[in-house]
Amino acid sequence: MGETQEQWSSINKGTLQYLITLLVWKAVSGQIHYCIPEEMQKGSFVGNIAKDLGMDGKHLSEHGLRIITRTGMIQYFALNFNSGILQTSERIDREAICGQAEKCTLTFQVIIERKLKIYGIEVEITDVNDNDPQFHPWEQELEISEASALGSRFDLPRAQDPDLGINSIQSYQLTSSSHFSLHVQMDENGIRRVELVLDKPLDREEQSVHDLILTASDGGDPVRSGTAQIHVIVLDANDNAPVFSQPVYEASVTENIPKGSTIVTVRATDLDEGIYGEIKYSFQTPVIRNSQTFLLNSTTGEITLAGNLDYEDSSLYEFEVQAKDGGGLSDKSKVVIFIMDLNDHAPELEVTYLTSDILENSPIGTVVAILNVQDSDSGSNGEITCSIDPSLPFQLKKSMDNFYSLVTDGVLDREQVASYSITVTVIDHGIPPLSTSTVIALNLLDTNDNPPLFAESAYTTYLLENNLRGASIFSFKANDPDWEENSRITYSIMAGHDQSLFSSYLSINSESGVVYALSSFDYEEIREINFWVKAQDGGSTSLSSNVSVTLFILDQNDNDPQILYPSTPTDGSTGVELAPHSSEPGYLVTKVVAVDADSGQNGWLSYQLLKATEPGLFSIGLHTGEIRTARFFLDKDALRQSLVVLVKDNGQPPLSASVTVTVVLADSIPESLSDISSISAPADPQSDLTFYLVVAVAFVSCLFFTFLLVLLALRVYRWRTSQLCHSGSMNFTGVPVSQFVGIDGVRAFLHSYCQEVSLTTDSRKNQFCSQQTCDTNDPILTFEDLNLSNGDQIVQVSL
Repeated sequence: MGETQEQWSSINKGTLQYLITLLVWKAVSGQIHYCIPEEMQKGSFVGNIAKDLGMDGKHLSEHGLRIITRTGMIQYFALNFNSGILQTSERIDREAICGQAEKCTLTFQVIIERKLKIYGIEVEITDVNDNDPQFHPWEQELEISEASALGSRFDLPRAQDPDLGINSIQSYQLTSSSHFSLHVQMDENGIRRVELVLDKPLDREEQSVHDLILTASDGGDPVRSGTAQIHVIVLDANDNAPVFSQPVYEASVTENIPKGSTIVTVRATDLDEGIYGEIKYSFQTPVIRNSQTFLLNSTTGEITLAGNLDYEDSSLYEFEVQAKDGGGLSDKSKVVIFIMDLNDHAPELEVTYLTSDILENSPIGTVVAILNVQDSDSGSNGEITCSIDPSLPFQLKKSMDNFYSLVTDGVLDREQVASYSITVTVIDHGIPPLSTSTVIALNLLDTNDNPPLFAESAYTTYLLENNLRGASIFSFKANDPDWEENSRITYSIMAGHDQSLFSSYLSINSESGVVYALSSFDYEEIREINFWVKAQDGGSTSLSSNVSVTLFILDQNDNDPQILYPSTPTDGSTGVELAPHSSEPGYLVTKVVAVDADSGQNGWLSYQLLKATEPGLFSIGLHTGEIRTARFFLDKDALRQSLVVLVKDNGQPPLSASVTVTVVLADSIPESLSDISSISAPADPQSDLTFYLVVAVAFVSCLFFTFLLVLLALRVYRWRTSQLCHSGSMNFTGVPVSQFVGIDGVRAFLHSYCQEVSLTTDSRKNQFCSQQTCDTNDPILTFEDLNLSNGDQIVQVSL
């Protein structure tokens, strides 16, 4: 690093600014060219890409301009996102990058993500005189026989200068020599060859060693130079120099040849004998790269592989070997090694740009990804084919060299396919072919392109009348295949023009679609409701669909039959119908007319006689309500017949109404009036029975109280008698003390007294029974059978 800074200090920086010639043009392929010298400092200006691409420098961040980077590659340039200026980010050494190539260029690509356009950038690196000529090694020995003739030429080592053109080696100088001079000539490759020419005879006995200084200078500004120390050792006479069997040795090897393999063998011969005939082989122009890659056996001339060969690094190796005998005479030959390429590199695939989500309604040609494909092999081994599954709605388009764009090639529908896994395969044309693949995951973003749909085109539902308020009637469900908010459905009811009136009947849950009844429906008032249910999604541009709904109110048996005839007056009296005495069986006396507001079975009415004065005298039609005579009238038949007609519907449970129809047996109206006035109200048998029961209970109660009074009087009488006997010193023996009771004994007797009363009815007669149970061993009072009879009433008391 210190050497580099020293080299830069010697360069006029003001002159370098003029050397930064920015040759910028836009080629047909969309490529931009810049030219800069090597060894510029980091952050040096290269070019204004934003200006050259016609972009507004104030809004560069909106365009998404950036450099496409490749994994494992050194990034020599950086882009200032604020100004759009291309700058150097690394030290650029032309010789390290391009070697001896006449033109050295660095290429890369930039992308404008907003437009998804790629532009090629080519930066040409020009040479500066930043390298001194160097000899390898800088100190060398050269053996020359003292018998060498004047004018003999001896090869000297060439200096190495990686710079090019005027900055490369331009001249050689020889100092500290009185016996030698230099001869420099250009060969067919433009390389200066340096030879040492013998100008004066050598005498080993006078001077056995000559120290020379060889200086190589380039043509840069300023001039750079390098020196080598040449030690010339004078030897005894050597008549013959070594001679190679051929001037150029060529060999072709594959790049995968293993280490230690023999590449080529050079051979030279020397006619001398002894030490002057012994030949040693060496690299004439030792280069570090060659010395690390190849080994030369100094005895056999066999060149073997010491390192690894890679066609992509170098396809040709060219160097010189020297054969030198023991007397210092030598010969040179060129070795050229051609490296044959093998398909040993799989294609490299790098995703330069990728979007993982696109809208499902994206137009055809939408860019999904930009791929950079490289293959380091050459020829057919480096030719590649990039492909994807042809059944997918995508295609690969080659945008520029080694770049492919993955674009849509069909209609996308997230509801059918929500995501794609696109496998991109790159295969070369080598034998055997090598391939690389990568998987691009792409998700489709939903757009609101599907309206909610109901399962049916129309719905019919039923509801029993008299429903509870808030009762659930029906649940609607619409399906929307879209996603998230686009599939969130809200429901509403549309009732046409009378929306305010309709809103008091029905309501719908906007989220669940459940329809509720807001009031209790009456079938007799509303039998059918027609309305529309609307399902609307939550998309930014909402979509909706409607469905027709018919709600039928089902009837319940909630109305009693209403009797229209005969009508019942407000005073409670009933109408009177006439029936002639001479009426025959089947004679139509009258007809009970009734209606029921319910429908169906709930409104089907049936008629029946619930009660009649003379059962079997009249009949009524079950479904017509017609009252007809069932037989001829008899003299014993009452002139006034009361008929109770029951009208009942067929509901569950059934409801009914009744009416009393009075039928008078008369031939004319005046007769009927007189008959009605002479007819007393018939005694009610039921009321007579009740009367007799009450009388019987009263009689038995009176008899019971009379018995109690008699019993009480007897007890008092016995008590007084016992008191008198005691006062007359009467002694009762053998009589238990318990037989003498006082008032307390009577109370106890009354308390223990129980009676059983039973009333029976038989042919309008009542029977009252009372039974008392006492101690039968009581010697004072015993009643066994006491029967009282009074006409049709029987009272039995047992004590």
